[in-house]
Amino acid sequence: MSQKNSDGKRSARERLQEQRQREESRAKRKRALIAGAVVVGVLGIAAGVGALVANAGKDEKESAGPPVQPQGAMGKDAVTIPVGKPASKSTLTVYEDFRCPGCAQFENGFRDTIHALEAKGRLKTEYHLVTLIDNNLGGSGSLNAANAAACAQDVGKFSAYHDLLYKNQPAETDDAFGKKARLLELARRIPGLDSPAFRTCVNEGTHDSWVKKSHEAFGKSAFHATPTVLLDGKSIYGDQANPLTPEKLRQMVAGAAKN
Repeated sequence: MSQKNSDGKRSARERLQEQRQREESRAKRKRALIAGAVVVGVLGIAAGVGALVANAGKDEKESAGPPVQPQGAMGKDAVTIPVGKPASKSTLTVYEDFRCPGCAQFENGFRDTIHALEAKGRLKTEYHLVTLIDNNLGGSGSLNAANAAACAQDVGKFSAYHDLLYKNQPAETDDAFGKKARLLELARRIPGLDSPAFRTCVNEGTHDSWVKKSHEAFGKSAFHATPTVLLDGKSIYGDQANPLTPEKLRQMVAGAAKN
């Protein structure tokens, strides 16, 4: 075999090998492009699902709507529930949580005195409802009870229902007020409170957003504990060195009336 023929055959083999290499390279690029397209598609689907989940959460959050304040709510941002005669000389401001043991201690110890002063037109009380215990211990009793109390306010039964909740307050770690059936059962003890409208208000959490707004306002205030009790803007409860008593409260209110 001549050298020329040998070179020709070798060149042909080399050309064939190079062609195969080029074809394999094109095939690899094609597979890579296909795989990339699949990955992009999967990521696109995942992103779409993520967007749907995010939007679903957003829609759910937005579906709660703006706060629905109870009838007669007043003050800045309408987060205050008033009890008593508006023309009363003195104002008792109370920040409370229906799951708070200290709040129950205050209410059960001063209830009769406060109501007597309210009835005589010497004192009006402004309640601010907060949800500290839910935030600290978990559960929904603070929120649900506050919403139910706001529902009672809609029909002029706030004071009676408020008092009943504190008389039947469960242990702090027992989220019994988280059960709306319990709140409705207590409401049946107050004449004229239990009704289809009240039950709907409680079960649907009509005033939940308003309660949260009230709690947020409390968080922005100078007060950070419940109960916080002010008489004409001055803190009067919680001083261990000079504890408040019903008699002292009566004297303070009487002094304010003279001034």
